[in-house]
Amino acid sequence: METVLVLDFGAQYSQLIARRVRECRVYSDMIPYDTPVAEIAARKPRGLILSGGPASVYADDALELDPAIFELGIPVLGICYGMQVMAHSLGGEVTRTGKGEFGKTELNVTKEVVLFDDLPSTQTCWMSHRDSVTTPPDGFEITGTTESSPVAVMENTDRGLFGIQCHPEVVHTPYGTDILKNFLFEACECTPSWTVVSIIEDSVAAIREQVRDEKVICGLSGGVDSSTAALLVYRAVRDNLTCIFVDHGLLRKNEAGQVIDAFENHFHVPLIHIQAEERFIGKLAGVNEPEQKRKIIGEEFIRIFEEEARKLEGVRFLVQGTLYSDVIESGTRDAAKIKSHHNVGGLPEDMDLDLVEPLRHIFKDEVRNVAGELGLPDNMVWRQPFPGPGLAIRIIGEVTQERLEILREADFILQEEVRRAGLYRQLWQSFCVLPAIRSVGVMGDERTYAYPIIIRAVTSEDAMTADWARLPYDLLETISSRIINEVPGVNRVALDISSKPPSTIEWE
Repeated sequence: METVLVLDFGAQYSQLIARRVRECRVYSDMIPYDTPVAEIAARKPRGLILSGGPASVYADDALELDPAIFELGIPVLGICYGMQVMAHSLGGEVTRTGKGEFGKTELNVTKEVVLFDDLPSTQTCWMSHRDSVTTPPDGFEITGTTESSPVAVMENTDRGLFGIQCHPEVVHTPYGTDILKNFLFEACECTPSWTVVSIIEDSVAAIREQVRDEKVICGLSGGVDSSTAALLVYRAVRDNLTCIFVDHGLLRKNEAGQVIDAFENHFHVPLIHIQAEERFIGKLAGVNEPEQKRKIIGEEFIRIFEEEARKLEGVRFLVQGTLYSDVIESGTRDAAKIKSHHNVGGLPEDMDLDLVEPLRHIFKDEVRNVAGELGLPDNMVWRQPFPGPGLAIRIIGEVTQERLEILREADFILQEEVRRAGLYRQLWQSFCVLPAIRSVGVMGDERTYAYPIIIRAVTSEDAMTADWARLPYDLLETISSRIINEVPGVNRVALDISSKPPSTIEWE
């Protein structure tokens, strides 16, 4: 299939470029910036995009680009740092002018060539840089400027090389998708063939090639990710798949029963149900540090899967619903680790099973589309994301049975009221957090010393960025009143109004 590769220079949101390209129905994958040119050529991409990055091209540890990239004869688009490293590599001049640009900026298009074909001559864009290209390389013409960037856009149409200082991948650049489409469809001559059906066909083919006639188990949580992964693998290997649902005691209220009912009665996929609440809570006793929690839970999952695999005999593969965003947040070589997802950074090194991860290279919205095509019911397709470590990482501090019950009941009230208000599908996530602290309150003229509950609700497209949701005041009042009145051990409810970045969606 036609592919446009994104060379990652370490920006935390480089994957947004790949996401936007896929939204244009062209497959895109992200690879390290110093991937050997021969490897890149072997993949026969229709184009390359050089991502942004946190460094300066003149820094001692600057990430450098092999100039042979520009001799492959395929179109290349440099974005922000990618534009600067392109200019620097080809003999242009990059300077710290003392006039950095951050946030919304007015861009003036001086010539409509490729990137701005049929687009307004003046438009808003999103900038985030200190260095600027001040002199483009030979053969490039300046096609866009801003007040502080004399070379905001440069193009060499004869060689198919393009650079843009702003970020077309972010929603704050209103014509960003159009700019990318011009690169994809005019410069790279791509066709929009990346569809849900093609994702399913390619995934099933890849699973069959990897698994062949071997037996497979799937770690099933009941969320859309693991459920979609399970159905893709079931379509590929049929009866060689057995799903294993581990109830670790860290689920939301009534969730275990819903999972069992869906897979046993709706999909009729072989399912083993493991009750492991005491085992997990015992392992988490005395543990406060979130990364340690994730690693303990991740390892314990694997150990249970290994035990069950030995009982089934001959099982070689384990299916997981790992997403692209899980991989990115767990840290790439050039991008910082935000947190180890239990199914990525939390896995033990000494595993007996090989992983099958059919969703590893796709985003959440793509997973939902695939899930719908595979026939998952809407209540599973649109279930809000729930982390594998479950409520353990929504208790800030040690996980105890008492705190789990308090949090579980509070979260049930929140979900009930959000659904009743008709807001469930509008929110990316809504949940409660219980910090292991107590505060003073008054109930019935008596002093109380009880836990606070924090409400977290966000809107997002892919969980890589998120904004706090402006829930109606009357809804917040109802939720707060119900939690305090109905959940013993709680005397205070607070609202988290931070966005990502700088915060993350989950607290741990």
